Amino acid sequence: MNLQEKILELMKKMEYKPMSEAELLHSLGLEMKEADIFLKTLMYMEKEGLVVKNRRGKYGLPERMNLVVGRLEGHRGGYAFLIPDDPEKEDIYISLENLHGATHNDRVIVRPTYKPAGGRMEGEVIRILKRANKKIVGTLEIQKHVAYVSPDDKRFFYDVIIPKDELKGAKSGQKVVVSLTKWPEGRRNPEGSIVEVLGYAEEKGVDILSIIKKYDLPLEFPKKVLKQIESIPDYVTEEDIKGRLDLRGHKIVTIDGEDAKDFDDAVSVERIPGGYRLGVHIADVSYYVKEKTPLDIEAMKRGCSVYLVDRVIPMLPPKLSNGICSLNPKVDRLTISVIIDFDEKGEVKKYNITPSVIRSCERMTYDEVNRILEDQDEEVIKRYEYLVEDFKLMAELAAILNKKRFDRGSLDFNLEEAKVKLDENGKPVAIVREERRTSHKMIEEFMLAANEVIAEHIFWLKIPFVYRIHEVPDMEKIFSLQEFLDHLGYKIKGIRNLKPKALQRVLEEVKGKPEEKVVNTVLLRSLKRARYSDENVGHFGLATSFYTHFTSPIRRYPDLIIHRILREQLEGGITEKRQEQLSKILGKVAKLSSERERIADDAERETVELKMVEYMEDRIGEEFNGIISSTTSFGFFVELENTVEGLVHVSNLEDDYYIFDERTLTLRGERTKREFKIGDKVRVRVIKVDKMERQIDFALVDVIENEL
Repeated sequence: MNLQEKILELMKKMEYKPMSEAELLHSLGLEMKEADIFLKTLMYMEKEGLVVKNRRGKYGLPERMNLVVGRLEGHRGGYAFLIPDDPEKEDIYISLENLHGATHNDRVIVRPTYKPAGGRMEGEVIRILKRANKKIVGTLEIQKHVAYVSPDDKRFFYDVIIPKDELKGAKSGQKVVVSLTKWPEGRRNPEGSIVEVLGYAEEKGVDILSIIKKYDLPLEFPKKVLKQIESIPDYVTEEDIKGRLDLRGHKIVTIDGEDAKDFDDAVSVERIPGGYRLGVHIADVSYYVKEKTPLDIEAMKRGCSVYLVDRVIPMLPPKLSNGICSLNPKVDRLTISVIIDFDEKGEVKKYNITPSVIRSCERMTYDEVNRILEDQDEEVIKRYEYLVEDFKLMAELAAILNKKRFDRGSLDFNLEEAKVKLDENGKPVAIVREERRTSHKMIEEFMLAANEVIAEHIFWLKIPFVYRIHEVPDMEKIFSLQEFLDHLGYKIKGIRNLKPKALQRVLEEVKGKPEEKVVNTVLLRSLKRARYSDENVGHFGLATSFYTHFTSPIRRYPDLIIHRILREQLEGGITEKRQEQLSKILGKVAKLSSERERIADDAERETVELKMVEYMEDRIGEEFNGIISSTTSFGFFVELENTVEGLVHVSNLEDDYYIFDERTLTLRGERTKREFKIGDKVRVRVIKVDKMERQIDFALVDVIENEL
């Protein structure tokens, strides 16, 4: 047991009362020569929020002192929520005046103050442990007596004052990156220094560049990394192949999106007596990316590849991600293969995890496979004639695996994503729905199966590992969800002992109904966010006890770590010393990976929203058909057929005064009794688009009667 663990163990004892440094030193039985390391450990623990020092200079655990440690999540409305480190604790609402200078994503200690009847716990920030926003991106305004930057991210609630000698030649109206030099305090705004001028907002590429800088996404690889990859070959050598299962003679294909360049996974399938044999072959990235090398350190910092609307910011340099690690067709590639034998009902009979070498025979796209399986396109069938039966067998097996997963209660949200198509100047020219058709579902089922097998395999070996977990949702959020569903006439069965199956039934009931999308969205938001953890607690959404991410090591760091652990175990086992080492680092890796994933998701979503709004800017005055996706006291949101969403404000409903009925989620005219509710089909006109606020305003043209 290390010193930190000893301190925590002492403080967790029921009889413990806050102690001074000297009292702790004595209680732990430490000698004076150990005082230096003890004080450094205590200082680190205080900085991380593991212990708290009170006004009398005595230390204790935050939870024993009615304090909560966590991360702040700011909201545009000028308030924030504390997301506690302890996933069992509820989020805490914090008003602007109780933030005391803390900003979005800061790590803080909060004192809960009170909980109104039927409401959410409220609190105030008493200490800022770690500042998240060292830099901000915004628009510079220079006035006669003052210069300031208005942040792009409205969750950072303050304009930043820029002293005249810190302008660095930037001009009013330009987008800039600011390094913060003084934090907000009382009524005083923060101050900063301009470190980079991005250009005027309307200049080509500045909009996306601003988002890249806002999230501090790295555009270049460090020189050490570029130096290291010089020694990595562009092809597989005979030496690399030694000791691997040779699968180069097998029919193995990649199936990916049309514009994909980094192929992590390839698949094969064959019929065997009594069932099927599935091969999931994943790029053996850990063979090239060795632990603690510059390449590995940089990959861990990045956490994952980021897929923005106009570019990819890769986790690994293109020489690896698009080259030697990518499972390109007709060339030898090193892989880790999971070969699973299923019976006719999709039950796993046996499996083999092994280093291998493959030669993918085709680079297939989702569209091409769909044209074979769904459209019976003669031209495509003829071109890939030697693979057609394999694809049919894949679809057959995938359907069996999907049914098995569905039967156990796995949740399948029907939320289509949109893809924005840009021209060579980065201007949006089309928005299309990304349909999840047969080929997408096929690959999804195969990857899920492989991930489950790997997770359970390692779990029973009792080796330290990184799992993909999804905890049981907070009951408070589920009761709120039930309240929402009551208005729409749906019921969650067995709510007090919630099982995924109960939520799955709701998703099934709304399928094909006008309110399908809003129910899917609200239900998804009621669940906890899936994350990485070195402790396995199962995956609620997938209704499985074992799950991990193994299938994308080119673009996700946890997958790379998992490959490394698997390779070590396969090549002679993991020693006790190595297990201790892994136990110390994997918790941090899981936490960092979860944080980087969240940043990537936010950046990706923001670039898509930006281009959607820009697309609609050129369509002011045009009319579109849509469906009411949600209703509020100030109007209703309409989703167009291309997934763009905008607001019809009550002030634009001029025929009556409309009142919002919370019970039925309906806007009702006081005089005319005219109603607007979720699922109603409407025709709207675009009347205003605000690119800065990412807001689209519609005016109602007509209500479209539902077809009988």
